[in-house]
Amino acid sequence: MTDLSSFPVARRWPAQHPDRLQLYSFPTPNGVKVSILLEETGLPYEAHTVNIGKDETWTPEFLSLNPNGKIPAILDPDGPGGRPLALFESGAILLYLAEKTGRFLPADPAARYETIQWVMWQMGGVGPMFGQLGFFHKFAGAAYEDKRPRDRYAKESARLLRVLEARLEGRDWIMGADYTIADIALLGWVRGFVGFYGAGDLVAYDELTNVPAWLARGLARPAVQRGLEIPARPA
Repeated sequence: MTDLSSFPVARRWPAQHPDRLQLYSFPTPNGVKVSILLEETGLPYEAHTVNIGKDETWTPEFLSLNPNGKIPAILDPDGPGGRPLALFESGAILLYLAEKTGRFLPADPAARYETIQWVMWQMGGVGPMFGQLGFFHKFAGAAYEDKRPRDRYAKESARLLRVLEARLEGRDWIMGADYTIADIALLGWVRGFVGFYGAGDLVAYDELTNVPAWLARGLARPAVQRGLEIPARPA
């Protein structure tokens, strides 16, 4: 049996199945990227809830896995060369799992890099901008009398959504006919933006047609539906 006892994170969140990939996460837009991909691939894994509401990402055990103190992170007992691999950053994890399973990342080099560029676009633009708008619209920032920060992020979020709208013209998925990690990286963020953040009106989301249709296609996938709820939120 695989022994993960040398990893502090595994001592705080013990593995019931140490031979499986271990996921340490929370069902946020970044967290569900990995759980959706794991559900899509069927790769055996074990999910552990890291309660960000209780600052569990800042515990010594989690920081030993991710010194940046953010979910998601994984510990794969069967990493490259058969050795355990600890990995953080959702985009890096998506690339690793896609390559490990040979799925959701095109084999053709040009298409592969085109897919990766859209993953990076999500990480560098959509995630930060949507997240900041969520803060200034729904969370503590909503109480700020000065609405210029909110409006700044709303303007940029609207622009990014229209980049996606243009990309999806005539396409079912970001890469055309093939569903890839580019879609997986974005689904949770767009869903959360219009649902959880309730920011659709700020960016005239109802004026879009391609993005809502793409989102509906993605949310109809059974693996996406499962992944959006993994790991379970604390009771």
